[in-house]
Amino acid sequence: MKNRILSVDIFRGMTIVLMILVNTPGTWSSVYAPFLHAEWHGYTPTDLVFPFFLFIVGTSICFSYKNKAINAATYKKITIRSLKLIGLGLFLGAFTLSFPFIKDFADIRFPGVLQRIGVVFFFASILFINVNWKTLVGIAVFLLVGYWLLMGYVPVNGMESTFERAPNNLANYLDVKVFGTHNYKADYDPEGLLSTIPAIVSSLLGIFTGLILTSKQPKKATILMGLGGSLLIVGHVWDLVFPINKALWTSSFVLVTAGWANLVLALIYYLTDVKGIKFGSLFSYAGANAIVLYFLSSFVAKVLGMIKVDGETSLHGWLFDTIYVHNFMSMQLSSLLYALTVVSFYMLLAYVLYQRKIFIKV
Repeated sequence: MKNRILSVDIFRGMTIVLMILVNTPGTWSSVYAPFLHAEWHGYTPTDLVFPFFLFIVGTSICFSYKNKAINAATYKKITIRSLKLIGLGLFLGAFTLSFPFIKDFADIRFPGVLQRIGVVFFFASILFINVNWKTLVGIAVFLLVGYWLLMGYVPVNGMESTFERAPNNLANYLDVKVFGTHNYKADYDPEGLLSTIPAIVSSLLGIFTGLILTSKQPKKATILMGLGGSLLIVGHVWDLVFPINKALWTSSFVLVTAGWANLVLALIYYLTDVKGIKFGSLFSYAGANAIVLYFLSSFVAKVLGMIKVDGETSLHGWLFDTIYVHNFMSMQLSSLLYALTVVSFYMLLAYVLYQRKIFIKV
């Protein structure tokens, strides 16, 4: 789009900044509760961050492909971008400082955040350019209901299915069977195989929001507020029989997180694009290079954790203990200040890249 919607850029930037913030505390043993994921069922503010990003991926798909000619070049571009994202994710999972800089094959994690973004982007894009919005609604409903039925009613190893973290949880069972030792945990992966299906719907719901924002509808903020509130209500009602759960990316989780995404985006849209209030420029800078900032923050954090200062303490741990740990403040505050320092560095980097008009497309 020639006329960019400022609120979308700010929302994307806020999301990537929050992703970096919650991923890089000073120490995982001392983190304020809102900056941690829910242990299993339920959700915290942190659990909103990744689905928000998939949601805005869908909105961006709408902007990029709504009026684009659909030909072989378009399919090639979508495929290449998806493979790049998956490749970057696999690199993060495989990298180590020991020569030849690749972990033993059995220790490499196959699923991951960037891998999921790549897969979701591919399928959401292909669906968007091939079917109309009514068909997309039908597909979204089919996937969410189908996932619920699979997870809730398909027996696993002769046992009744469960939504708990157990061997007879279908999503967990398939991840162990398909990926084996290549999961995040021995018994499941939060970016696993089956749970990627409803994650696609998170982007489809973002596409619907993109269609609203690019339409000639008046009072778009009001429409988004109504849509967000409706999704929240339906999601929380569905939670009674299919618990809200990020690790499983349950259908109720999809609706609730998309509901919050619409409400937050509606507020930002009203303030910036409707009222013309200028704020959040720093976030829009981060949004312009979102994937690059996420990749760099993940890679640098991983390297800092691998470098040993005295044979035992990591460089990350040494920096945290030396600079941020003090008797006059709690460990949780120290941990948060470390994370805020990391975020400040990447926001400064985003600003420099933006001012120099450097936009690295993946």
